[in-house]
Amino acid sequence: MIINSALPSDAPIIHDLMMKAFIEYKDVIPPSSALEETVQSVIDALEREEKALIAYENNRPVGMVRFILKDEGLYFYRLSVLPEKQGKGIAKMILKSIEDYANKIGVSIILCKVRMTVARNIQLYNSIGYHIYDEEIVHKPNGVNLKIVLMKKTL
Repeated sequence: MIINSALPSDAPIIHDLMMKAFIEYKDVIPPSSALEETVQSVIDALEREEKALIAYENNRPVGMVRFILKDEGLYFYRLSVLPEKQGKGIAKMILKSIEDYANKIGVSIILCKVRMTVARNIQLYNSIGYHIYDEEIVHKPNGVNLKIVLMKKTL
């Protein structure tokens, strides 16, 4: 497994991985906003302050994560692993790479938000040292309220 930093020119790869990983959320209410993103929105984000890592297995992209540095730490989102590759430790390897990056730049806290209904993601993050430190309700434009847990890990 090779995990590389992404460039704006990698946006089509990032978008493709994200669409394939998040398609399982298309029929939940509300659907994931990840499914509304475009290659151009990913390019725009990467050209601003967002960063991303892409995991390759045998030169084939199998996973990615996007992240941004905030005052409180490194915040990651859109962690995506191809459905047929899930459960093989790829997400953990990607998150380890984020930790390595954070350590290299002197950031000691990693944060993320998870839908409360996605227990397997909460369990994944718990298994590698993240803990829930807060909860919030996101008010979607269609009137649906989404319960979110905020998780963090101190390195």
